[in-house]
Amino acid sequence: MSRRRTPVHSLIALALWLSTFARAGQEPLRVEDYKETIRVACVGDSITFGFALEKREANSYPAALGKLLGEKFQVRNFGASASTLLKKGNWPYWKVAAFEKVSEFAPHAVVLMLGTNDSKSQNWKFKADFADDLRAMVDHFGALPRKPRVWLCLPVPAYGTRWGISEEIVHGEIIPLIKQVAAERKLPIIDMYAPLSKRPDLFPDTIHPNAEGAALMAKTVSGALIGK
Repeated sequence: MSRRRTPVHSLIALALWLSTFARAGQEPLRVEDYKETIRVACVGDSITFGFALEKREANSYPAALGKLLGEKFQVRNFGASASTLLKKGNWPYWKVAAFEKVSEFAPHAVVLMLGTNDSKSQNWKFKADFADDLRAMVDHFGALPRKPRVWLCLPVPAYGTRWGISEEIVHGEIIPLIKQVAAERKLPIIDMYAPLSKRPDLFPDTIHPNAEGAALMAKTVSGALIGK
């Protein structure tokens, strides 16, 4: 015989669900929790940097994000073209100048989107290290002085195989590993893949979003960070 759920049981279940939701870091940033401007570091590769964008400084997704979030936030672009998450990759983010500058910025939040360049054959031969390297990067940023919250992004789609980038690997192997680490560490995910799927018109060179695509990315991140 099934047990009937009472209103009290329902409230308890809801409280437990909300508690789990909060522990996973899914709740948005609240301006009232900070006495200073909230610093947001956008970490990534050329897609974050805004490669091939006209007026990159104004049209990259971090720039568009800053406009959406408003004066209570300071958003900075730490994208480094061609960089990989893999430490053994051909251009590890760990070794670029932007990596050290993130620490100097002392962010309250880190939006991390790497993985596209890892899909190249010369890099993906080290795929066994991807999850561990992602955990290490999360730990590194999470240990910065402000103890920033970290959001993991699923990379945007690749609509071609330029520069050796593989959509099959990005979607079929890298994204599942990012989801795995996010679940393990109870980290929130920002899905950049879904909103830009079936939109090859936003990718003039098949890999990098144009200004409209970057604006869509910014809107997606803004919604995750502040719940709007």
